[in-house]
Amino acid sequence: MKLKLDLEDFRVPDGKPFRIAKAKTKIKSLYRDDAHYEQLFSEFRVEIDDLQQKMYAQDRQGLLLIFQAMDAAGKDSTIKHVMSGVNTQGVEVHAFKRPTSAELDHDFMWRHLRVLPPRGRIGIFNRSYYEEVLVCRIHPEIVTKIQRLPAKTTRNLDKLFADRLKDIANFEAYCDRNGIRIVKFFLHVSKAEQKKRFLARIDTPSKNWKFEEGDVKERGHWDEYMAAYQDTIRHTATDDCPWYVVPADDKKNMRLIVSAAVLHEMQGMKLKYPELPAEQKARLAAAREFLAAEK
Repeated sequence: MKLKLDLEDFRVPDGKPFRIAKAKTKIKSLYRDDAHYEQLFSEFRVEIDDLQQKMYAQDRQGLLLIFQAMDAAGKDSTIKHVMSGVNTQGVEVHAFKRPTSAELDHDFMWRHLRVLPPRGRIGIFNRSYYEEVLVCRIHPEIVTKIQRLPAKTTRNLDKLFADRLKDIANFEAYCDRNGIRIVKFFLHVSKAEQKKRFLARIDTPSKNWKFEEGDVKERGHWDEYMAAYQDTIRHTATDDCPWYVVPADDKKNMRLIVSAAVLHEMQGMKLKYPELPAEQKARLAAAREFLAAEK
């Protein structure tokens, strides 16, 4: 059963014309009911796992999936659901929190470079180096007071963030040339839906642990964040390293779209099991003949 979906509605391969005000946070349901959703999702899991096994065997390419979003958009649950059917040996997930003192002694990309996926595996970044042109732009004191940068670098913050966007775009192109494909997801939740989810975290005892007071404070910068996301996507979306802006008000829709996008990008990598040379095939045939002759 195939999902009727045009991924071009969400894929941003060239960010120049991108306008976040036109990006949807909610679309018509892609599934009829829960059973239909589970069936569609199960099919995606099987196909993604099959391609990941080919990626592992081929050992020529890797895939990095980056997830960015406003708080309560559903990053954690999306990563958990989409990758739940993939062999854990082939997937590495990294969630980036505030930098440690040791990490602050290095450039802003360093802690991410250390955990890039090797060829043959899928890496997942739950938040990423993109925080350096999002959160840091909204809170420039992070750059001027915490990141230990030279004065000449922080003298012009507009130039600093423009340079970081260039560095990110160049880095992603470098990774792609070296066999690590990078695909980015912005899970686009509406301000109204975020409020609803925050209230649920407060009112539901089992969800209290998810709530942080700082999340509400960041909500006060909503418009600034939207502007920062728009600028970021405009400068870093390319055909080789695209962004997907995914409506996130319906979590099941969101997971189906992300699954479809991951599958689409992996299919474009032309993954296949390696073809053995004739000499090795001959050895396999001999081994089979020997085993078949055993009593």
